Amino acid sequence: MRTRDFGQYCGLARALELVGERWALLVVRDLAVRPRRYTDLIEGLPGIPTNVLSTRLKELEQAGLVERRIAPAPQRGVVYALTTTGHELEPALLALGRWGATQMGDPRPGEIVTPQSLAMTLRAVFDAGAAAGRTASWEIRAADIVLNVRVTDGKLAVGVGPHPAGADLVITFQPEDLPSYRALLQAAKCGLVELTGQRELLETFLQLFPSPVGPVPA
Repeated sequence: MRTRDFGQYCGLARALELVGERWALLVVRDLAVRPRRYTDLIEGLPGIPTNVLSTRLKELEQAGLVERRIAPAPQRGVVYALTTTGHELEPALLALGRWGATQMGDPRPGEIVTPQSLAMTLRAVFDAGAAAGRTASWEIRAADIVLNVRVTDGKLAVGVGPHPAGADLVITFQPEDLPSYRALLQAAKCGLVELTGQRELLETFLQLFPSPVGPVPA
């Protein structure tokens, strides 16, 4: 089901034909964090019409980027997941996220932060060079968002939900803070976060996940 054809024999044109429709890359973003049910995607993409989500999923399936899988026990039903080809989009997705972060000002009215968007932001800004040889774990709590962040011998893993084995440091936002990455940096600098565990790892976290938009305002 191709909805756009640029008529050019070009890799960028072909990519846009496959994932250039509205909402398509955000669907890929959420599935890059973990496989999700249709209802999970609806919940994580507020504002997307159900018919548009159904169409995007069909297009991505037909393009070989997304597949349906039986949910593992104890869940039931079907989840959508990226295929190997779909996962190959992740470097481009992270690069777009880093560039887009430099174009962001303050949140506009009605804009929200989802667990999936924050998880992908952390992956986008991660400084792999600074993380070489390091091992540590963090849990981020902000309103209804909980993320677990693990660096094992320099390799990053970011998941939605509490750390399965207990994090070395838990960073808890004040309830009124918007849980964006920019808000995390501002709150950490101003002492507006609660720390539980190895407090010195907050500085490590800020070193490994630097701001893509320059210094945090005082």
